[in-house]
Amino acid sequence: MIKFFDLEKQDKSLHKSILRDIKKLFKRGDFILGKEVLKFEKNFAKFCESNYAISCANGTDALTIALKSLNLEKNSEVIIPAMTYCSTAFSVINANLKPVLVDTEPFKPTIDASKIKKKITSKTKVIMPVHLYGSAANLNAIKKIIKKNSIFLIDDCAQAHGTIDDSNTTYNKKIGSTADISCFSLYPGKNLGAYGDAGIITTNNKKFYNMIKSLRNLGSTKKFMHDHIGVNSRLDTVQAIILNKKLKYLKKLNLKRRKIANLYNKNILNDKITKLIYSKSCVYHQYVILVNDRNKFIKYLQKSKIQYGFHYPFAIHQLKVFKNYFKGEKFPNAEILSKNGISIPIDPNLTKKEISFIINKLNNFK
Repeated sequence: MIKFFDLEKQDKSLHKSILRDIKKLFKRGDFILGKEVLKFEKNFAKFCESNYAISCANGTDALTIALKSLNLEKNSEVIIPAMTYCSTAFSVINANLKPVLVDTEPFKPTIDASKIKKKITSKTKVIMPVHLYGSAANLNAIKKIIKKNSIFLIDDCAQAHGTIDDSNTTYNKKIGSTADISCFSLYPGKNLGAYGDAGIITTNNKKFYNMIKSLRNLGSTKKFMHDHIGVNSRLDTVQAIILNKKLKYLKKLNLKRRKIANLYNKNILNDKITKLIYSKSCVYHQYVILVNDRNKFIKYLQKSKIQYGFHYPFAIHQLKVFKNYFKGEKFPNAEILSKNGISIPIDPNLTKKEISFIINKLNNFK
């Protein structure tokens, strides 16, 4: 069986070092916002080329806290893509704001910037693109739209650790450094993942940094002094130890993912399979393909002993919880991704033999 993603295999060489540092933590006892947390925040900010990074409990909290830090009026509108994980939409609602959907680009996993203008109203205060599967959204096009409308840009970078913002050819900056606020999930299966829930927020704005830092810690930056109604969303030191170790290898692992994706892009040649168009700098958190008869394809993969995944089987407006939010709205490109999309293994530790086997099996699917 070819596994979809083998986390134990990927991190095995780090386990002894991680356990050694955790034992040291037992003696220090700084389990919450300890020195390793501060170290990770500095390291991650440097990695993203941003001025500041503020860790938190998970990626959903990162988005919610980022939105709350703007202090917007209740029911202000936030534009998000119709194809994303539920957390993107939930964060908007949890911040007492209103999600507004825009379709994805044809055969791409990212929001269609050309359709954003039609959805902007006087209540639109934030555009929140998602760099889905690690493919960079067209931030440059979005910035041109919001420049005239005084709208904030918060990008959901949950799957884009190390992606380059290649929408602007005048610079070569990483995702996480080019929006007003950027939000990352550090869930175990991410390109950079903890061994539990974790998240982090980056920004170049000191005002946002100070507010976010306070909000994630019950509205406090000094013990017993609470200036805002915040949440309890702190990264624990154990996870920071793990993340500091793994961050050193992220660039190398992303390169491996790109090499595998390049082989898929070049060698998967089957008219029953449609390949998506990914950004030049994509870090391929997932490699999603489209097949017309997904059930037949799933049975074929199962028979071939190739694990697979769904990212995601429902677009936002198709989820039961949102049935009263987006009545009658249609987003055809997102619906195609949800109906026909399937994720194949993109584990950076796949062997050449395994990659060749996957390509061969996909090319023989009828």
